[in-house]
Amino acid sequence: MLVFVAKRLMNAVGVMLTVALLAFVIFRFVGDPVELMLNEQASQAQRDELRERLGLNRNLIVQFATFVGNAARGDFGISYRNQQEVFTLIAERLPATFELVLVATILSLAVGIPLGVYTAIRRDTVIARALEFVSVLGVSLPSFALGILFILLFSVTLQWLPAFGRGDVVEIGGWTTGLLTPSGRRALIMPAVTLSLFQITLVMRLVRAEMLETMRTEFIRFARARGLSDRTVHFRYALRNCLMPVITVTGLQIGNLIAFALVTETVFQWPGMGLLFVQAVTFVDIPVMAAYLMMVSFIFVALNMIVDLAYAFVDPRLREDAIAGGAHGG
Repeated sequence: MLVFVAKRLMNAVGVMLTVALLAFVIFRFVGDPVELMLNEQASQAQRDELRERLGLNRNLIVQFATFVGNAARGDFGISYRNQQEVFTLIAERLPATFELVLVATILSLAVGIPLGVYTAIRRDTVIARALEFVSVLGVSLPSFALGILFILLFSVTLQWLPAFGRGDVVEIGGWTTGLLTPSGRRALIMPAVTLSLFQITLVMRLVRAEMLETMRTEFIRFARARGLSDRTVHFRYALRNCLMPVITVTGLQIGNLIAFALVTETVFQWPGMGLLFVQAVTFVDIPVMAAYLMMVSFIFVALNMIVDLAYAFVDPRLREDAIAGGAHGG
């Protein structure tokens, strides 16, 4: 098991170093940081002093090593636009994105699993066919179009929900949340639903496919032969055997939700990391762009590693195959 963990850690470090190199290239070669941080009236002495303070007069290898070391400590420099530490800016925006992704994930499981079960055990009914058709639309429609439609319907026409912002928030130990205020909960509804729709359809279609496959297995036939009720067969046996791939996909999709929440956050002006990144691109705020790339990549790598380790813990054959494959490749 230790060999398997070590191999996964080495792979994770390799991926993060590659991402760090890409972020460093963006940071170093997309525009001159000195020109972006100083105004046009700055003297040459001020430019040289800032260049030396940023370490831009050093060897590129030394600059990259310094960049990686600083990034490992959470130090991504100063935002060109806000003139604040990038880590502070991201820490301020992280609760909003985390809250949005958390609610979207809960919605996707709470809605997608029951719909998947229903469309599997009632697959010939009109409602099940209608849900399958709607699921195709949910996968096909872009999230920004759905968000704009929601704003038009629920904010402009019906005036039920706020069109933008996060509402009132409360601070608990340095962490801000809108879940404890009425306006915060109302402001969260449309962004969370918009972000979760694709995930709902994904979970629903996955549960349906897994349920249909499981219902054809021998142990389900045996359970029916024992005289167990349909409810017991469907939910105690079939559904429980479908949850592992659902949990796996959901865990991996959390990274996607964080990465692509920027579209939803932009539509609803949700003050999260995604909106911060879009603003950074607009104003060529390179330290924020590099930090966002590193953080999202780290989340992806961490989630994938957790899933790999969980699978290896459950099924020892996976780690044996990985170790054998590594030894054969060597």
